[in-house]
Amino acid sequence: MAVVGQVEINPFCQQVLAKHWPEVPRHDDVRTAVQWWRSQRRPAVDVVAGGFPCQPVSDSGLKLAQQDERWLWPAMFDVIAALRPTWVVAENVPGLHRRGLADVLRDLRRAGYRARAGLVSACAVGAPHARERMFVLAHAESEGRCPWRHDRGSDLPQHGHQPHSGGPGGRGGWPAEPDVDRVAHGVPDGVDRRRALGNAVVPAVAEHIGRLITAGAIAERNAA
Repeated sequence: MAVVGQVEINPFCQQVLAKHWPEVPRHDDVRTAVQWWRSQRRPAVDVVAGGFPCQPVSDSGLKLAQQDERWLWPAMFDVIAALRPTWVVAENVPGLHRRGLADVLRDLRRAGYRARAGLVSACAVGAPHARERMFVLAHAESEGRCPWRHDRGSDLPQHGHQPHSGGPGGRGGWPAEPDVDRVAHGVPDGVDRRRALGNAVVPAVAEHIGRLITAGAIAERNAA
């Protein structure tokens, strides 16, 4: 995969993205992203992936969901509807399951996508902590097969809290959390760095989903 565009409103996170992808065009507001993308000639987009704000659905927040001004799923869906990617990956906290997931799945299905949602724990891909997140994976119905097996619903790592292999032997406990390191060397602001780390997706989870998409795309190409 090659990143062809990014949308991020947080100034510190913009710096992190610019450090790792200096050549990629970047916009600061998903609510105007469609106009920005269409303002000049752009490459085709095969995957739209994003984590829309979790505050409206988080168990630690006010739980206002669609009534919260930060509920930006409709803005992310506008991007999907305009760009018509083959694949969609959406991420949020587990609270989305109770507050808003039905809207997300309904919108995707009405737009012609086959969508599945599930909780993925970081420990399912080898991390020494749980860190549950809700992922929605969707594929355009007209494009052929999806990258999951229909007999069990999904090839995402199975949900569950399994003791990490590095934990205390025989006790089934969790090892201590690792030290909080920098998100990007050379980018200052420790508080912003830790906030960004707290909001971030565990890379191994995103990589697993990306590999599922890539495998599905290769299978489609070979079958053509």
